[in-house]
Amino acid sequence: MKKSDNEFAQQTKDLFDTSVEKLDAGTLSTLNRARQRALAEAEARPVGLLRWVPATGVAAAALVAVMVILPGPSEIEIQPTSVTDMEILLGEDSIEMLEDLEFYSWIDLAEDGDGVT
Repeated sequence: MKKSDNEFAQQTKDLFDTSVEKLDAGTLSTLNRARQRALAEAEARPVGLLRWVPATGVAAAALVAVMVILPGPSEIEIQPTSVTDMEILLGEDSIEMLEDLEFYSWIDLAEDGDGVT
């Protein structure tokens, strides 16, 4: 934090401490009773896995819905590449080639006779 932030935090803390010191006995007693009730309620709540049951149920339902709605993985055809192609792509000059990748693919298809010339 910056120095001005630290000064502001210290001033705020001092004001809060001063206001707490000026509270009357009745208000302090009411605050203490409210604190004790909150602590007792917190202790009475089930702790552990039970509090995660609703969130887990919602997450599981969302997962099932996504799996049902979305189609399964399609078959991906992987064409083998030669070692020289990989060497070209991994070389230092590959950035310029990657920018024109569609052009080089078109040239490759044209050479094979599959593309339009």
